Amino acid sequence: MKAMILAAGKGTRLQILTDNMPKALVKIHGRPLLDIIINKLKNDGFTDIIVNVHHFAEQVVDFINAQDYGINIEISDETEQLLDTGGGILKAKSFFEGSEAFLVYNVDILSDINLLDLYNSHIKSGAMATLAVKKRTTTRQLLFDSEGNLCQWRNIETGEIKNARDPFGELSPLAFSGIHILNTNIFKQITETGSFSIIATYLRLAGKHDIKSYIHNYSKWFDMGRYHHVLEFNKHGNLNELL
Repeated sequence: MKAMILAAGKGTRLQILTDNMPKALVKIHGRPLLDIIINKLKNDGFTDIIVNVHHFAEQVVDFINAQDYGINIEISDETEQLLDTGGGILKAKSFFEGSEAFLVYNVDILSDINLLDLYNSHIKSGAMATLAVKKRTTTRQLLFDSEGNLCQWRNIETGEIKNARDPFGELSPLAFSGIHILNTNIFKQITETGSFSIIATYLRLAGKHDIKSYIHNYSKWFDMGRYHHVLEFNKHGNLNELL
């Protein structure tokens, strides 16, 4: 199985920590985030991983080259232009050739979510993409209908709403967990270019293709993309329960 770790972001919400290093190498209980995520993917059966880089890219490359994970790890270089989630995935398109589907994982997310179950759920559904989501407080909600299809996006702060498809039954607001599975056929449907959000692409495609939810309310999940979250987890968090 193949996966992509999104690690190219500048980590602006982690400043002080990311003034001299990429967020992928910010340490949680002494271990870089990237190391934690690579090992999780490996332990859950992923054998080929591509990591996109931009901010302090050479540090990420040097770190990976210094390790021996025993699996194939490649780099997608975005040093010339940061491509956001959608653009980053599109740039890595050739890496996923020959696969039915692949996983994408944000490097600043820690979770004990069962990635193999997520992957198998996606394959069984036949969806274009499957998003790991859960009930938690967020200003940006994804709304899925009773069949688990993405129908709407809402910004609670601004009141902005983007409709994707007519719902079947009631809508349930859920928060995206930064982990998703994409069918490789999605590349035939992507018309966006340059830097763009994959969520925007999902919303555009949801009218004609199934973009499914994978609800993992009972999984532990932590966002390490904010400075105070890292400080709090390093003081009180239990990394071992996520491994």
